[in-house]
Amino acid sequence: MKRATLAVLLILFAAATPQVSSAQEPTSSAAGIAETSSDAVRAQALLARAVSRIKEVGDRALAEFGRQGEFTDKELYVYVLDTNGTMLTSGGSSATLIGRNLSQMRDVTGKPFFAEILDKARTVGYGEVDYRWLNWADNSVQRKHAYFEKVGDRILSVGDYINRSSPEQTRAFLDRAVEAMEIEPSSAIREFNRLDGRFVQDDLYVFVIDRESGHFVAHGSMPRLVGTDGSELRDKAGTPIIRPMLDQAARDKSGELDYLWKNPVTRKTEPKRTMFKVVDRYIVAVGYFKP
Repeated sequence: MKRATLAVLLILFAAATPQVSSAQEPTSSAAGIAETSSDAVRAQALLARAVSRIKEVGDRALAEFGRQGEFTDKELYVYVLDTNGTMLTSGGSSATLIGRNLSQMRDVTGKPFFAEILDKARTVGYGEVDYRWLNWADNSVQRKHAYFEKVGDRILSVGDYINRSSPEQTRAFLDRAVEAMEIEPSSAIREFNRLDGRFVQDDLYVFVIDRESGHFVAHGSMPRLVGTDGSELRDKAGTPIIRPMLDQAARDKSGELDYLWKNPVTRKTEPKRTMFKVVDRYIVAVGYFKP
C-alpha cells in the first residue's frame, strides 16, 4: 500500500537525575518524530483502512467515514476531498465544512495546506503535510501532521497531532532566543515573558536565569517563577534543576540538562531535555519533551 503523506482539514479557529553535558547537534526532525510516534502509526493505519474500504465499496464508504465508529480512533478521523477541493465527508470537527470548496483555505498561520494536498495528490497520488489545527480533544490549536492518499477522484486524509518538538527545532528556537539576547537583552526578556509572543510556540518556550543571583528573569510558560530564586528549584523526583545549570555555565558556554517538567501541550509531567547557552550574565534555555 502506498505510504500516505501531505494533508488536510477543517475550519479555522482564529522536568530523573540531571545529566549535564556539552551540547550536541540534534539529529532527529519533526517529521521523523511524527512518522515514528504511536499517534502517527495509528493515523496511517486508519488511513489504510479507509483507503481499503473506499476501494471496496466506492462512495458508499463516505457515510461510514462521516460517523463515529470504525473509522474514528479517539482524536483521529477520516475526511475526504474531491480533486477540486470540496469537502465530501468528515468524521471530525471539519464536518462543518462539508460541501465547501477548501482549495483556498489556510490554517491559523496562513499556510495554504489544502492547496498543497490537492497539488501533491494530483501529481504524486499521496503525501503528507504539516499545519496548525484545532484539536477537538482539548479545544486547543496544535501542530498537526496529516497523511493522505488519492483513490480515483477522492482524496482521503488522516492527521495526528504533534505534542512534542524535536531536538532540531529546539536548537533553532534557542539560537533565535540567543540572537535576540545579544542584540537587546531587555527587549528580548520582555518578549520571552509574553505568553502570546513569538517565543512561545506549543511546547517550546524560553527561560532565562541571571547567573549572578540565580533568579529567573524570564519564563515563557510559568510567569510566576520570574523573580524567584531558581537555585533551589527541583523537579517532581526531588532532583535539582537550575543549580547544575549554574555550575555548568561557570565552566562552559553551553550544555544540556535532563529532568522532569510539565509539558504545556499534554499537561502531563514528562522527561525533558533543556539546551542552554551563556550570554554574558545570563543563561538562556529552551527544552524539548522526550516520548
